[in-house]
Amino acid sequence: MIEPISATLAPSALQILWFILIAVLWTGYLVLEGFDFGVGMLLNILPRGNKEQKEVEKRLLINTIGPVWDGNEVWLLTAGGATFAAFPYWYATLFSGFYLALLLILVALIFRGVAFEYRGAINDAGWRQKFDWCLAVGAWLPALLWGVAFGNLVRGVALEANAFGNLDYNGGLFPLLNPFSIVGGLTTLVLFLLHGSVFVALKTDGDMRDRANALAGKLGLVAIVVAGGWAIWAQLAYGKAWTWIAVAVAALALVAAVLANKVKREGWAFFFSALVMPAAVALIFGSMYPYAIPGLGDGEGLSLMAASSTNYTLTVMTVVACIFTPIVLAYTAWTYWIFRRRLSTKDIPPPHGLSLKVIKEAAFGKEAPPAAPPVDAPAPA
Repeated sequence: MIEPISATLAPSALQILWFILIAVLWTGYLVLEGFDFGVGMLLNILPRGNKEQKEVEKRLLINTIGPVWDGNEVWLLTAGGATFAAFPYWYATLFSGFYLALLLILVALIFRGVAFEYRGAINDAGWRQKFDWCLAVGAWLPALLWGVAFGNLVRGVALEANAFGNLDYNGGLFPLLNPFSIVGGLTTLVLFLLHGSVFVALKTDGDMRDRANALAGKLGLVAIVVAGGWAIWAQLAYGKAWTWIAVAVAALALVAAVLANKVKREGWAFFFSALVMPAAVALIFGSMYPYAIPGLGDGEGLSLMAASSTNYTLTVMTVVACIFTPIVLAYTAWTYWIFRRRLSTKDIPPPHGLSLKVIKEAAFGKEAPPAAPPVDAPAPA
């Protein structure tokens, strides 16, 4: 086996910087896309009333994230791109070893994107119901699988050296579904549900606001138990001394979010539920360091030094990040400021999609009128 010459060396300042920056990008993604997933999961839970009223309330929920959901996904693309450029061996090992899990997430995100764009294109209840299922799959599945993926990065995976001396994971999907990672998946699931319900309470008015507020109170208690249990498990098994700070911040933020929600201070509740995400990322990445992918048990892990690009590449990336990051942050802040107003069912106009009947007639032509019944011929004279 060929040992990477940098496998045992300490990471440089630039490598540590980009490890932290990638953690920051994941934080942005989990904070912003977390409430998107939460709203998607609540789409078939919060609406009440008859079919027409439920449809209006579903559209209300979709409109709370309509202007921002696609921009929020950019944080995932940026995190993946930064990993590819700064730590190509990390990217290669992660995306090849976790291929099936990441493919499922990608397909779910595609379903969700298509549903957002096409759900209202045709004014037909059956049509909308199909895309409601797409939105549900596109929210529930990634919310669970992201936690499974992060749980395995904390726990470590069984890496093996290939013919070129690089470490690969060849275990497939099922070894990734271990108890620790499954609880991690349930943790992200319940945190996103809480984050989404607090966001709905912040962005809506009327009955929807009250329902979201009540549900957030219940979800907060569940999140304290599930997320708190997983965080303590991760800290005791894989954490470092300083990551206790992250555990404490996450716990205090969860409690504060529940208390703020109880007195209907939605802005503070959303702030504290969002604060849980950077604390969780600090625990995850702090437990991983100094590895990009820790080994399972006493097995060999992929170190940051071994996974890294050249110093020149990291230097160029740092210059580019210093130029464009403030622009992206300013644009994101401006977008949320523009769409800051609360929405209610009064703001939702009637459906304006095309008629499914008209589309079928345009595609296949109108049905021919039924033929007249045959008339008996007169008897010959």
